[in-house]
Amino acid sequence: MQLIRTPMHSETSSQTASAEKSAHDSSDSADVFEACLEKTSHALVAMKAASAVEVAEATELCRISKSKGRPIDLLEAVAKVQGRDEAQMSEAVNALAEKISITLNTAPPLIPFAGKLITPTAFYESFDRVHRIAADLLVPVIFVEDTDAIGIASINPVATEMLSQIIQDAVSRRFGIRPFMTIVRLDHESWSFLTRKHFGS
Repeated sequence: MQLIRTPMHSETSSQTASAEKSAHDSSDSADVFEACLEKTSHALVAMKAASAVEVAEATELCRISKSKGRPIDLLEAVAKVQGRDEAQMSEAVNALAEKISITLNTAPPLIPFAGKLITPTAFYESFDRVHRIAADLLVPVIFVEDTDAIGIASINPVATEMLSQIIQDAVSRRFGIRPFMTIVRLDHESWSFLTRKHFGS
């Protein structure tokens, strides 16, 4: 195979374009993160699962944790603000997730064994932006069947609903098809294991 080397100025232009794209993707990811915080906050308050003051404090905790490279979900943050210790965390988060799932048109089923599925590394590599947003939202992709059927899971049903739309749009733009999405809810313990496995968080 013959390698064709482009002129230096073209490489520089390519590097500049790549840097601009990276900056845009980073900004885009931050926007999605903030939108998820807002939607989850509204759901928590609407279901009286947390007060507006508790949600505001928890939201700031999420932003600080993310800036330090140790992201946490808003449900975890709310549980901490409400005084839950480590021993109570899983039960508290699972209860919050159950409450806000009612706010969705279709409440995702709880499937704990989803945490045992294989990490779809090839999909993450092919869709880097999706991987970045999934890591920000802490929503692992649990299976991919030739991009025709894709499954995602989290403790936060609002976050999974948002990522589902982003994945469908990304796959549609590239392949002209909208994949069938399976959205499930994990218990806190399974979710903690899976996010560490997928995102190192």
